[in-house]
Amino acid sequence: MKLSTKGRYGVRAMFDLAQHMGEGPVSLKSISERQGISEHYLEQLIAGLRKAGLVKSVRGAQGGYLLGREPDKIKVGDIIRVLEGPIAPTECVSEEDPECCTKAEYCITRTIWERVRDSIAEVLDSITLETMLEDAQKLESERSLYMYYI
Repeated sequence: MKLSTKGRYGVRAMFDLAQHMGEGPVSLKSISERQGISEHYLEQLIAGLRKAGLVKSVRGAQGGYLLGREPDKIKVGDIIRVLEGPIAPTECVSEEDPECCTKAEYCITRTIWERVRDSIAEVLDSITLETMLEDAQKLESERSLYMYYI
């Protein structure tokens, strides 16, 4: 299973919103500049995230986007499912609507794909934007400490 740029960039954009939470609405232009993602592409991603309630929009001259929920309530799995669809290495084990296969009752490989799906979902659902913020803070502290000793 390979994530497309939709999922990867969507997580980056949502993390950017989390980092700037409390500073007011964030413009797509500023996310675009910080994350190196085209503004046009961000518009497409944000539209889906807004429809799912993960992002709120604010109109006007000082408008932009805000997280739709607190960072500890938004899982990476939520973002990936909105932008990429159900988590599944194959269609026959899709989270939402598994495609029935004539061999499903005795297919030995199906159990493998179910375990892969469940493992991926478990990891993605165990990480929230808050977790990412904490990890970024730790990384920054380690980097500062490392630079101090150089």
